[in-house]
Amino acid sequence: MEYKKISVKEDFIRLDSAMKLASLVSTGGHAKIVIQNGEVKVNGEVCTQRGKKLHSGDKVEYNSNGFVIE
Repeated sequence: MEYKKISVKEDFIRLDSAMKLASLVSTGGHAKIVIQNGEVKVNGEVCTQRGKKLHSGDKVEYNSNGFVIE
């Protein structure tokens, strides 16, 4: 899988916000649902924490798409 690169200016970005930024979901509500349903992986492990802080190098996968935080 190729990972789209997402650049953030802060030290971290929340998982739900990063998914919207990467255009994997269209709304925060949709992000909340797919995260709570266990459909999202962070660094290869299922993550159900919508507010999880992502840092540089973290990889996110959802629905055969992925991105990495720069």
